[in-house]
Amino acid sequence: MTDIKRLFDFPYYQLKHKPTDKALVTKYNGKWTPMSTQEYIDKANTISRALLRLGVQKDDKIAVISSTNRTEWNIMDIGILQTGAQNIPIYPTISAEDYEYVLNHSESTYCFVSDEEVLEKVRKVQANTKLKEVYSFNHIDGCKHYSELFELGKDKSNQNEVEARKDAVKPNDLATIIYTSGTTGRPKGVMLSHWNITSNALDSSKRLPKIDGETRILSFLPICHIFERVLIYIYQYAGTSIYFAEGLDKIGDNAKEIKPHLMSVVPRLLEKVFDKIMLKADELSGIKQKLFYWAVELGEQWEPYKTNGAWYEFKLSIANKLIFSKWREALGGELTTMVSGSAALQPRLSRIFGAARMQVMEGYGLTETSPVVGVGMYRDNCYKVGTVGKPIDNVEVKIAEDGEILIKGPNVMLGYYKDPEKTDSVMTDNYFHTGDKGIIDQDGFLKITGRKKEMFKTSGGKYIIPTLLENDLKQSLFIEQVMVVGEGEKMPGAIIQPNFDFIRDWIDHKNLNIGKSESEIATSDIVINRIQKEVDKYNKHFGKWEQIKRFELTPEAWTIDDGHLTPTMKMKRSIIREKYDALYEKIYRPNA
Repeated sequence: MTDIKRLFDFPYYQLKHKPTDKALVTKYNGKWTPMSTQEYIDKANTISRALLRLGVQKDDKIAVISSTNRTEWNIMDIGILQTGAQNIPIYPTISAEDYEYVLNHSESTYCFVSDEEVLEKVRKVQANTKLKEVYSFNHIDGCKHYSELFELGKDKSNQNEVEARKDAVKPNDLATIIYTSGTTGRPKGVMLSHWNITSNALDSSKRLPKIDGETRILSFLPICHIFERVLIYIYQYAGTSIYFAEGLDKIGDNAKEIKPHLMSVVPRLLEKVFDKIMLKADELSGIKQKLFYWAVELGEQWEPYKTNGAWYEFKLSIANKLIFSKWREALGGELTTMVSGSAALQPRLSRIFGAARMQVMEGYGLTETSPVVGVGMYRDNCYKVGTVGKPIDNVEVKIAEDGEILIKGPNVMLGYYKDPEKTDSVMTDNYFHTGDKGIIDQDGFLKITGRKKEMFKTSGGKYIIPTLLENDLKQSLFIEQVMVVGEGEKMPGAIIQPNFDFIRDWIDHKNLNIGKSESEIATSDIVINRIQKEVDKYNKHFGKWEQIKRFELTPEAWTIDDGHLTPTMKMKRSIIREKYDALYEKIYRPNA
């Protein structure tokens, strides 16, 4: 491990200890195209030489914006970092206006884009930025292709200068600025050093199941987010083969092709996978349907380490043979572990996928902590449903008097770029204030209980933790998204986005006379009454003062593009509240 102090040390460590012919694999023109560890390093060095010839200096900022994960992103990452410059990853889905803000705030001098859609947004604002040039990974008319840098860097005569630049990069030097997709206001630029991320990758790697050069990874969560990015470094450290999915819509197809052993997920994706599985159950009939529901019901009772006893395990083996084996086949048949992050995972899903022999290891972290704070691990009894595992080595977790989670360790950020005041506001004696609330149980497992800022009081003085109610309600197949409201009001209410796809299938299955447009579904008394049943069911889990007394349905889906959600699928609460002010008023002042 002592070989690795900076992010660009990871591929060199792989070359020395675990070289592979399939270090990075991307699909081009319908064919999976592997790149070896050696070629990866050679190309990264060529990029470094080219950047030096373009005049890139230490601490220059270079933006990379890619719609999908791909080999080119990783080559650019190492190529940029070796020069002492910083890689500024930008979420592809944010608006052109936000592109302009990030490019200007970071003072990026060059920008690399993946495709035409991203290029179009950059071109809209390029004149208002300090960009000297834009290069693309895809061949696009009117845009320089990034292969021009391979021509520029082909001559190795300045490789000694690259080596000198590499040697000059210290572990505590700035490596990247990640602009968080804040739920309010402008994105904040989180400054992470080489050692922030490197130490986090090395300490987190111990929590992964046994992986090696034969292990296949499917990568599809945005690499511009620190969660997937740190996993990519961990996978390089372990010497695995990393396959980059063609897109979110192709995950199932790609999984069948490459048969991954491991992949990272976000809870929303697992919820959608489960919804699709349950829709298929509606197409079954008779004994097949009964067996399916019996297996799911059995899965909901699953506990790790066979603590349910021999009779339960015997029934589960039958369920696995008859039902769950088909689920595994749909994801390639060899998937054993998923790492989940970015939001709370429903315990029910942990149990069902665990029962189906695709264990979900839930983790917790923030961009500001590089990101991993804790993550579950099946070995050594380090896994407990409903928790985010135990804190990783070298990361200290402290629970403040008000329940806030505080973090200290080598993974805590350098600060917010150009914002010392904001940095000071979240730091106390080297502890980072996460804004999340949690507890550490008697066995040392960390459990997240909600957001400090999102807690509110009703007019009766009762505290409400919206996320607890929301996570429960989202277990319903009829509910896609839900935001609990009611600060200063007499009771909690909810603004709900129905699961339109599921409800359309439900309408067909029940032969109901309901229009299928989103507005017709949202205003249908039959749908409203059915969702009321779901709300009533989940209300039983909560005290009377916490229960949802009234709700309203939104007539459209909540999306990233329309501003309801951040790129990591978190709700922008203030924007949703503003957009649906009329529904909010209807909840609390129906007769006004």
